[in-house]
Amino acid sequence: MPKQGHFISFEGGDGSGKSTQVNRLAAALKAKKIDAVLTREPGGSPGAEEIRALVLRGDPARWNPLTEALLFYAARADHTERLIKPALFDGKWVISDRYSDSSYAYQGGGRGLARETVRRIEAIAIDDFKPDLTIILDMDVEIGLKRSVARQGNAETRFEEMDVAFHQRMRKTFLDIARRNPQRCVVIPADREVDEVADAVWQTVKKRFRLR
Repeated sequence: MPKQGHFISFEGGDGSGKSTQVNRLAAALKAKKIDAVLTREPGGSPGAEEIRALVLRGDPARWNPLTEALLFYAARADHTERLIKPALFDGKWVISDRYSDSSYAYQGGGRGLARETVRRIEAIAIDDFKPDLTIILDMDVEIGLKRSVARQGNAETRFEEMDVAFHQRMRKTFLDIARRNPQRCVVIPADREVDEVADAVWQTVKKRFRLR
């Protein structure tokens, strides 16, 4: 299926402001008369949203790392085929709050699943399909967790309840992903005012896709 639109993912630790920046970018694109589809992971399609409840709720030890990765990629496969690829084929831009890099960071770096194991699951589930641009919002782990806990209004706190060392390993993995993939990933410091982060995101998108 040829891609006609553009696919942008936002990554980062809990509380780094991804959801806010997804919406800010969508508004900036709309001002340029660019049609954008907003989505999230896990989720984005009916089946993937059902899996979301399984992986984001309950005891932190509810799943072992391999089972957890398989659940995430089952949701991602459905999300990709049912929402992302059709939207791109229609010429729309897709902006996702998380995509496959999160599995390398959470189940890989955070929970100790071998990187090669994640890669092999990914190859089966989504055939190594990747965003055109990944924006990694980086900030101090403890600050991010405080933000995340303060805004929680539901039961999706399973990962926030994991220890700080888990989140530090996850942050390190995201930064390693950026180093490995400089052509796709851009790291933006997120410990600033929302407007400053939004401007940095917009400048990155404008440059990457040659928008005026």
